[in-house]
Amino acid sequence: MASFKFSKIQLVLFLALTLSFQGSLGDQIVCENLRKNTCAFAIASSGKRCLIENYASKDGKTEYQCRTSEVVVEGMTDWIESDECVRACGVDRNSVGISSDSLLEPQFASKLCSPSCYQNCPNIVDLYFNLAAGEGVFLPDLCEAQRTNPHRAMIELMSSGGAPGPISSAAFEAVAPSSEAVAPSPSWM
Repeated sequence: MASFKFSKIQLVLFLALTLSFQGSLGDQIVCENLRKNTCAFAIASSGKRCLIENYASKDGKTEYQCRTSEVVVEGMTDWIESDECVRACGVDRNSVGISSDSLLEPQFASKLCSPSCYQNCPNIVDLYFNLAAGEGVFLPDLCEAQRTNPHRAMIELMSSGGAPGPISSAAFEAVAPSSEAVAPSPSWM
């Protein structure tokens, strides 16, 4: 039989690693236990997204708490977003609610579509992928347009669902269909 001899240092290191590994197996992320500065962009052990909610305390001050949403993330659990991804993607951990409106901001779309975010931060990209899809926009197409022609990307996003702002008569004439073109009926008619 082989005998194993450990030095005291090796034994201490072995026990420390074993205990830290066992401790990490028992750690579960529960949104309600997270602090405000780690809540946004976190995913609980249940696979549901965490979100910050605000409420008025008894003394009238605005307080914040982390809550579990009903949004389930496929294939991701136990995730607290890194500070590097928060910076790279241009998101704010103090956000109360997240909106697809931020996709209309050229600076935000540029950061979200940057390689440092898009290729390294799957949680944030997944969140905005789903927000964009809710607006009828395919995020990879938006990012490709953002890389090649950022102004055009914003026009395409705005035309996917939201009503664009005022347009000058010269610009209208440049994009108006010819009299031969027949416009389809709106789906609500």
